[in-house]
Amino acid sequence: MRRGLPALALAALPLLTTTASPAAANPGAPTANLPSYAPARPAAGAPAALAPLALFDAIDRIPVADEQREGYKRDLYKHWNRGLNATDGCDTRREVILSEAVEAPQVAPGCKMSGGSWLSPYDDVVVTDAAGLDVDHFVPLAEVHDSGGFAWDAARREAYANDQASPLTLIAVTAKSNRSKADKDPAQWLPPASGYHCEYAAQWTATKLRWNLAADDAERQALLGVAEDCPNTTVVYESAS
Repeated sequence: MRRGLPALALAALPLLTTTASPAAANPGAPTANLPSYAPARPAAGAPAALAPLALFDAIDRIPVADEQREGYKRDLYKHWNRGLNATDGCDTRREVILSEAVEAPQVAPGCKMSGGSWLSPYDDVVVTDAAGLDVDHFVPLAEVHDSGGFAWDAARREAYANDQASPLTLIAVTAKSNRSKADKDPAQWLPPASGYHCEYAAQWTATKLRWNLAADDAERQALLGVAEDCPNTTVVYESAS
């Protein structure tokens, strides 16, 4: 379970999941081949969880289009904002780090963290210092822009860049793995932890569908190639408002 919310009482998050496995009972365990997320308790009036899609079927729902990088600037996607709790002194980045801790750190004024531990799923590395973590946009900002974000207004760009309403859009990983990934799509980069590939493809697909983003042909073929080894992996997504 990637988000245990140990240090902050964050808002309930919608369920986006791959097929359940026994690893869900041990959130500190290394990534399993068939990972799962336990659903957070839904907020009052929240929509019911959608039926899961097979990974192949979910990939087929992503529209195919050529990428368009023209006009991209990272600062078009304003981040990090004040997060879910504007009074806690923690911006979105720090809230994500706190929410993903396997062992909760101590938090001092100004959201300064000490202690704690995290599991970086990209490379299956345990991190014991929050300073060693980056918060990655699962679909990188440049890729978002290439895939449809070029047509978004400023509010939607900021909403994506700080999206905590889904547990998948943002993820805390080692700085080394995040910088290796950079703005690459699955045709260009997959996590060093091969046991995470099914989950990675499912989360990438769910995020693209959540934000109504396209994929180019090379990206689509790479996702389909991963899916061949993931017959039991499923995807559930909720469209962003």
